[in-house]
Amino acid sequence: MRRIAPLVLVTAIVLGVLARPADAAPAAFAHPGVTVSKSQLDFARSKVTAGAQPWKGAFDRMMASKYADPNRTPRPRAVVECGSYSNPNHGCTDEREDAIAAYTQALAWYITRDERHARKAIQLMDAWSAVITDHTNSNAPLQSGWAGSSWPRAAEIIKHTYTGGWANSGRFASMLRNVYLPEVINGSHSNGNWELSMMEAAVGISVHLEDKASYDKAMAKFRTRTAAFVYLASDGDLPRTVPSQNLDTRDKIVRYWQGQSTFVTGLTQETCRDLTHTGYGISAISHVAETSRIQGQDLYGTGVGERLRQALGFQARYELGAAVPSWLCGGSLDLGLGPVTEVGYNAMGNRLGMPMTNTRTLTERNRPAGSNNLFVAWETLTHGDNPG
Repeated sequence: MRRIAPLVLVTAIVLGVLARPADAAPAAFAHPGVTVSKSQLDFARSKVTAGAQPWKGAFDRMMASKYADPNRTPRPRAVVECGSYSNPNHGCTDEREDAIAAYTQALAWYITRDERHARKAIQLMDAWSAVITDHTNSNAPLQSGWAGSSWPRAAEIIKHTYTGGWANSGRFASMLRNVYLPEVINGSHSNGNWELSMMEAAVGISVHLEDKASYDKAMAKFRTRTAAFVYLASDGDLPRTVPSQNLDTRDKIVRYWQGQSTFVTGLTQETCRDLTHTGYGISAISHVAETSRIQGQDLYGTGVGERLRQALGFQARYELGAAVPSWLCGGSLDLGLGPVTEVGYNAMGNRLGMPMTNTRTLTERNRPAGSNNLFVAWETLTHGDNPG
């Protein structure tokens, strides 16, 4: 093995030749480190304790939700079967909502220090890890992505902040590794929000498992899919594509972009489908970028962040009531972006000081943000104007 001369080695480090690659896992994972960090949790807790707004209102909304119910009974099943649009729905809603409930209870534990919430989160996670073995039918990858995004958020808070013990934490980790990760890690050839949600789950699971290889694989797919989901003028005449989808002609790309043939910065692959599905993709991008930042690699100042910023601003403009021009989706948009703007706005509009006027207006109008009952929950509480 050829030795590297000391001077060459120092020069390489200074120039970044041997620095951590853009998508590489950290040398040591930070915990809790999936979407929300300890410093962010501490900030939210301090604001709620002080009765400050909008955090106290956001906390109250969370605690009034069904997910904070202290008497919630988990409804696990061995095989969750989800068809298109969850038809059939054999455990799909139960799984997603139990996962959100576990995260909700974990947040409630951290902010109140009431151990009953921690024990309820553990009960929900233990119930599913004792039973589930598989996801089936056509929506299995997306279902796994949605539930698999919420579970590690809950587990990170409980495992790394609750000192009362979690005897079955290893079994829960095995569930993530053996039931969820194989379903999401290889991605999807479907609409962009599918693979983005799947990569969100894969990244979060990888952090919890401290699985560097899976983290790297998921991040690489995430970067490729993000570039193919949000158009920037710098992409050229046509949007970027995911190579495996074989979108090798303009006609194929236009069909994939819901018939939209005029491409402008901030447009997404699903804008002309509806803003709700567009919001799923935008939210997943923001969640992965936030997890990456917590893990020491800030993507907000890269092309990922620019695509996220432009997508938020473009969609927010029309969500706020701007007239839809005739060249855009035939002059009509199906609105309903959802509670998905807080994370990206806080990271770029607040922390980095980037101009995001429409996104700020929409974010503040929608506060306190709730849950979309799929994989997004309580982001005014966790990320609203949060410097952590």
